Amino acid sequence: MSTTVFVDGDQGTTGLQIVGQLAARRDLQLLTLPAAQRKDPLRRADALNRCDVAILCLPDAAAREAAAMIENPAVRVIDASSAHRTDASWVYGFPEMSAGQADAIRAARRISNPGCYPTGAVALLRPLVTAGLLPADYPLAIHAISGYSGQGRAGVQAHEGPQAGSAPALEVYGLALQHKHVPEIRQHALLTERPGFVPAYGAYRQGIVLTIALQQRLLPSEASGQRLQEALATHYAGAQHVRVLPRADAAALTGLNPQQHNGSNTMSLAVFENATHGQLLLAAVFDNLGKGASGAALQNLDLLLGADQ
Repeated sequence: MSTTVFVDGDQGTTGLQIVGQLAARRDLQLLTLPAAQRKDPLRRADALNRCDVAILCLPDAAAREAAAMIENPAVRVIDASSAHRTDASWVYGFPEMSAGQADAIRAARRISNPGCYPTGAVALLRPLVTAGLLPADYPLAIHAISGYSGQGRAGVQAHEGPQAGSAPALEVYGLALQHKHVPEIRQHALLTERPGFVPAYGAYRQGIVLTIALQQRLLPSEASGQRLQEALATHYAGAQHVRVLPRADAAALTGLNPQQHNGSNTMSLAVFENATHGQLLLAAVFDNLGKGASGAALQNLDLLLGADQ
């Protein structure tokens, strides 16, 4: 008997991506609602309780409401919103984050998909904190640029709709330093101090480059660029969707293309170093609609189903 999956919020950027990929699969049945019923609470509640796995692609408040509608204890939930990412009763859906995380996801009833920016930040920081190479109280400043699809339908409309000519080529936001991803990054990267986070949207559809600059003088003496790269490579050895660039490959780069992994669930991590000035740069490149959203949700779904990721 095939698994039934219901995507609540299947008309948003993440939902559309997930439905498009699930529609081609033969190992499950996709439960959908007609357009006239998508916002009907009774119809949604019925679908949420009839499916085997519910994937929530909704704003935070609507995701909390949808989760509360589920009374069937057999239904398993993957929430792509940020509503439950710091909730201890939900399993954080980043399989590569730690040695036992994939097993925890397999056994979970409630999974919270990571945010796009936190995916890159946590991927870079947590292994280094765990290895003792990055102090948990380091004064971090995280910078990232995403494609405009990271804004959801509003961003797509602004750049692809009738008024597309008025959209900026680059827009830095989160200037109040209160971005909702900060608590998620702090918790799952095991930081004891609040990191600074400054994101931006560029005039391209999708893809993220996230960077974190470090000062050697504020790190443990053994935390060279080589040691940081080795720690990341060891942590992600054997990971299917996360690759760490060898030192020579990173040294040969003169730029990072945020669209490099578009259309995939792959994330590349790299460490760059200027030993003369004692400065290091951590970098992550991935698709904000792939490993940063729909790709991660589908990876978690496959873990729940015991299928190949």
